[in-house]
Amino acid sequence: MSEWKAKRFWTQATVEPVEGGWQVLLDGRPVRTPAKAALVLPSERLARAIAEEWQAQGEKIDPRAMPATRTANSAIDKVSVQRDEVAEMLAAYGGSDMLCYRAEGPAELVARQSAEWDPLLDWAEARFDARLVSVAGVMPVAQDAAALERLAAPLRDMDPFALAAFHDLVALSGSLVLAHAVTEGHLGASEAWRLSRLDEEWQIEQWGEDEEAEALAQMKRAAFHDAARFWSLLG
Repeated sequence: MSEWKAKRFWTQATVEPVEGGWQVLLDGRPVRTPAKAALVLPSERLARAIAEEWQAQGEKIDPRAMPATRTANSAIDKVSVQRDEVAEMLAAYGGSDMLCYRAEGPAELVARQSAEWDPLLDWAEARFDARLVSVAGVMPVAQDAAALERLAAPLRDMDPFALAAFHDLVALSGSLVLAHAVTEGHLGASEAWRLSRLDEEWQIEQWGEDEEAEALAQMKRAAFHDAARFWSLLG
């Protein structure tokens, strides 16, 4: 039996200003979230991007082709009701940031990690006055509490939409510093994703590509870029 999919029921997706932001209309009817909340968006640019996703749907609705809509739904239905908890959960990544855990060998990989990742830790220190230390191996290293607090502080000021996008940037890369680098405009999404994949790309160079792993990596890469784009549409 084929999987059931909702069918398109509208002709035109448009946007209009409302109290508190912007909304998307399908033939004049406002879009709501899966939890039936009003989909009120913080910027016209984001509203138009979401309207474009709805307008681009074919006869059957494909949620996978609507990343901005999904993130906005998550911001309203999930993040908004537990914003503080989400912020603290993401802040905790600073204590185990991927950039801080380095290979013990071979020497070529160690050198590549240092060359590529050390400048990011330097940037975080210059931008946030937050110096994280790196360690060879996987044993936990205690980071300076004040540094972690300074990296966490911006998250507590983010609204649910920003936090939803930031969540994906952190969770997909494994790095609080990389997420900050993208949202601060220090790195583009493509470069940040490449840096987050340094170890995996090294393994591919040595042993070749696994098709299943590569397909998963491409899905995560697309989601990372979607999160970066969502963030850029908030302003």
